[in-house]
Amino acid sequence: MSDQVLLQLAGVLILGIATQWLAWRLRLPAILLLLGVGLLIGPGAALLAKYGVMHGPLLDPNELFGKLLLPAVSLAVALILFEGGLTLNLAEHSSSKSVIWLLVTVGAGITFGIAAPAAHFLLGLEWPAAVLVGAILMVTGPTVIGPLLRHVRPSGKAGAVLKWEGIIIDPIGAMGAVLIFEILAAGRFETATIIWAVVRTLAVGTACGIAGAGIIVLLFRRHWVPDFLHNAFALVMVLGTFAGANALQHEAGLFATTLMGLILANQRLVHVQHVMEFKESLTVLLISALFIVLGARLSLDELAIIPWGGMLLFLAVLILIARPLAVFVCTLGSSLTWPERGFLAALAPRGIVAASVASVFALRLGNDFRGANLLAPITFATIIGTVTVYGLTASFSARKFGLSNPGKQGFLIAGAGAFERMLALALKEEGCAVLVVDTNRENIAIARMQSLSVLHGSVLSRFVVDQTQLTSIARFLALTANDEVNALATLQYQRSFSRSEVYQLAPASRTSARQEKISWELRGRMLFGPTLTYELLEQRVEAGFVIKKTAITADFPLEKFKEVYGQEAIPLFIRTELGDILLCTAENPPKPKAGQFLFSLAPPKLSVLPAMSPKPPDAQASS
Repeated sequence: MSDQVLLQLAGVLILGIATQWLAWRLRLPAILLLLGVGLLIGPGAALLAKYGVMHGPLLDPNELFGKLLLPAVSLAVALILFEGGLTLNLAEHSSSKSVIWLLVTVGAGITFGIAAPAAHFLLGLEWPAAVLVGAILMVTGPTVIGPLLRHVRPSGKAGAVLKWEGIIIDPIGAMGAVLIFEILAAGRFETATIIWAVVRTLAVGTACGIAGAGIIVLLFRRHWVPDFLHNAFALVMVLGTFAGANALQHEAGLFATTLMGLILANQRLVHVQHVMEFKESLTVLLISALFIVLGARLSLDELAIIPWGGMLLFLAVLILIARPLAVFVCTLGSSLTWPERGFLAALAPRGIVAASVASVFALRLGNDFRGANLLAPITFATIIGTVTVYGLTASFSARKFGLSNPGKQGFLIAGAGAFERMLALALKEEGCAVLVVDTNRENIAIARMQSLSVLHGSVLSRFVVDQTQLTSIARFLALTANDEVNALATLQYQRSFSRSEVYQLAPASRTSARQEKISWELRGRMLFGPTLTYELLEQRVEAGFVIKKTAITADFPLEKFKEVYGQEAIPLFIRTELGDILLCTAENPPKPKAGQFLFSLAPPKLSVLPAMSPKPPDAQASS
C-alpha cells in the first residue's frame, strides 16, 4: 500500500511539472491545464470506469491524504500567499494605493453584492448557500494573475494594481468568507460579535506577521542562522506563523503570512533574494500539485448536479457586470487612464484560495446545510470558466487597450554608448519598447536627444529593477564596457526576465583559463558571437559602421548575404514575418528565412564586392 501511495504522490508531482511546461509551451494559463488534468484523472477516470474501460479513478485525494488533505491545502495556500507578499514592492503601490485598497474593499463588496443574488436566482441556491458562494468568489487569484501578467506584460499601472489586488484580497476575502460562514453556521447575526471578530483577526494577523518577519530579520542580521539553513528556517517560520495565528484566531493565518512576506520584501536590513527564489520554486511545485489534487477530488455526482445553463449565465454576470462595475466605481477620480481601467475590468480570474475555501466549507458543513454539496463544484466551475475566458482573452485585451504589442517584447539595454544607441534606435524603429540605462550623463543626454527612453543610474540598482517590473520590457542586454558589471547584471535580471531572455557581450579574451575574468556559469547568453567584445564593436562604430536592414528573399538568401558582405558584417537580430525579434547569439547563429529581415552592423560602403554579386534588396542604414 505504501508503494502505491508513493507512486500516486510522485505521479501528481510529475504530472504537475509536465503540465506547467506544456502550458508554457502553448502559452496558456497553467491553472487551466492543471485543473483539466485533475478532472481527467479523477472524475474523468471514474466515468471511464463506469463503462468498464478502467478500474476507477487514477487519483482519489480523500483516500490518499485522508484527514491531512485540508490541513495540507491550508499550509500550501499560506506558503503561496507568503511568496506573493515577497513580490509586493511598496514603490509600485504608492502611485495607485487608493485604487488598490478600494478594489479589495469596496470592489470586493460590489462583487459579493452581485454574485450572491446571481447565485440565488440563476443557480437556484437557497439564500444562505448563495451568500456563501458570493463570499467565496470575492477573491481573485494571484496564482493565475501572476503568470498572465508575466505573459502579457502590460504597460502602465494596470499590471501593478492587478498584482497587488490579487495578493491582498485573498486573505481579506478568505477572512470575510469565514465570518459569513460562522454567521450562517451559528444561525444568528450579532453586529458587536462580528466587529470584534474582525478586529481580533486583523490584530492577531498583524502581530503574528510582524513577529514572524522580525524574528527572521533579527536572526539573519546577527548571522545566528547559517546560510545553508536560511531557506529551511524561513519555511518553518512561515508555517509556524500561519499555524500560530490560526490557533489564536481562526483564519488569521493567511493575513499573517501575506503581511510577513510584504515586510520582508520591503525591509533593507537583510538580503532575502535567495529566500524569494527558493519560495518561488516551491510555490510552482505546490500550485502544480494543488490544482491537480483539488480537481481530482470532484466527483461525477457533484459535476452532474451543477445547473450548467444557469452556470453560464452566472459566469456572464461575474465577467460582464460585477467586475466592470467594481472597477468603474473604484477608479473614479484616479490617475489611471481609461485603457488601464478597461484592462483591469477585463481580468479577474479566481484561483487556489477560492478552491481551498470552498472545499473546507463543504466538508465542515456536511449534510447539515442545504446546498453545501454545490459549493465546491460551483466554485470549481467558476474557476475554470473565469480562467478560460480571461486566460484566452488577456493578450487580446491588452492589445485592444494599447497596453501590449504582440511579438514586440521590450528591451532593457545596459549602456548608452554609440553602439548601444544605434541598436536601441533600430529596435525602436521596429516597434519595440526600449529603455536605456547608463551612469554616464553625457551618453544619457545624447540618447535622450535621440528620443530614446533613458534612466540615469546603475543597472544594478533596485530602482532600475523596479522600473521594469510588469512592463512590456521582457529582455535584457548587458552591453557595457565592464565585463564584471555585465555578468552581475545578467545574474540580477535572470529572475525578472528568465535565463532565456538575458544576454551579454562576450568578455574580453584571456590567454588562459586562470586569467579568465568571468566564469562561464555566471554569464548570460552570449550576444552576436563568442569573440565579439565591447572593444571590437566600438572599433567598428568608430570606423563608420552602421546598422543595416536587409530583406532576405528567395533571390537573396543568407548565403548571398554572406557572399556580398563576407566577414565584415556582424548579424545582430532578425525580424520575422510576424514582427518577432530574434537576437543573434553565439549558441544560435542567425538563420533568417525568406520574408524575414536581417539587421547587421556593416560598413556603409562595401570595399570589395564579389563579381556579379546581386545588390542586397531593401538595404537601409540606421545611425
